[in-house]
Amino acid sequence: MKKELLQDFFEEVETTREYDGYYYSISEAISIVVLGSLCGLKNVSQIHQWADSDRTREFLKEKFGIERIPCYYWLLTLLKMVKPESLNRCLIKWAAKMLPENRAGLTLSVDGKTVRSTEKMKNYTHPLHVVSAQLSELGITFASKSVGGKSNEIPAVQELLKELDIAGCLVVADALNCQRETAKVVIEGNADYLLSVKANQPALMQEIEDYVQDDSLRNEMETQSHAEKNRERIEKRTAFVAYDIDWLSGKEKWEGIVCIGAIQTKLETYSGKTSEWHYYISSRQLSADELLHHARMEWAVETMHWLLDVHFSEDYFRVANQTIQENMNMLRKFVLSLVKQYKAKASSKQAMSKLMFDCLLQPQTILRILSQN
Repeated sequence: MKKELLQDFFEEVETTREYDGYYYSISEAISIVVLGSLCGLKNVSQIHQWADSDRTREFLKEKFGIERIPCYYWLLTLLKMVKPESLNRCLIKWAAKMLPENRAGLTLSVDGKTVRSTEKMKNYTHPLHVVSAQLSELGITFASKSVGGKSNEIPAVQELLKELDIAGCLVVADALNCQRETAKVVIEGNADYLLSVKANQPALMQEIEDYVQDDSLRNEMETQSHAEKNRERIEKRTAFVAYDIDWLSGKEKWEGIVCIGAIQTKLETYSGKTSEWHYYISSRQLSADELLHHARMEWAVETMHWLLDVHFSEDYFRVANQTIQENMNMLRKFVLSLVKQYKAKASSKQAMSKLMFDCLLQPQTILRILSQN
């Protein structure tokens, strides 16, 4: 993304009501929020205070051609006018430009996050729950979709996957989304799936567990182990995969299924040792090493949700308007993607928090990040 085209990037956003942009440009308002968020600012009030300072006004005018800074309430009003689905389409276009043509090795992790600050707001029937699809190896959030509570996540994930070009990706999802219809949607999108199997699919889980926990059968499965040591914490993860699954009853109901897998995690700390098992089904014939890799990539989207709270205190964002909450959630994820892409391309070892603080202290850092994307 070239810095001088930042506003143009948001020109296609649609508004909830007719607005001619006479006083302030919608695309410029969104750009101000993006730039302020790159500085690690946590809410619209902080972003406005930053943008309205003399130094920042000069920077925005010189480098981005933004001459008018809306007041705080106008900035909120403009954010409230932006249709979240149209903003999402703009961000999907950006993500698509960053992707390689061959996506065969990429993991598309799908998971939902509840914005806790909306749980007790009177105008919310249900707390805001946002489903995100992230290309884990690249750290890019591909798309988002808001739903009315976690109970609606399953159909929202299916709708989101239908809207995206997922061809070639391996879609990884948690046990909540281990659903036959979800598997069918993935296959119809010319992609593959790796789904975690837990108690919400009791018969399937029991069969896989019985097979894996049979010592004689497990000894015939392909296996691979990885161990990591971090201070006093030692973690060993061992994967097992089996391709001969004729014994699996009801497998014909899971479109495309070709293998089952399991991962045993052994954790040793100063307080003792623990061991747990996780079970999987997949439409791609994964090796044990690939199972370890892609299963771990599922954590990437959860890490991104954690970063939203760490860097932006999203669970404490108290704006009582769902549209603003949705738009800010998407723009923050966009900013995290920008920073991650910069760190990867520049081979930067600098922590994200320090890099974002550099943006606040040295505006030229913002330009370097944008020029890398």
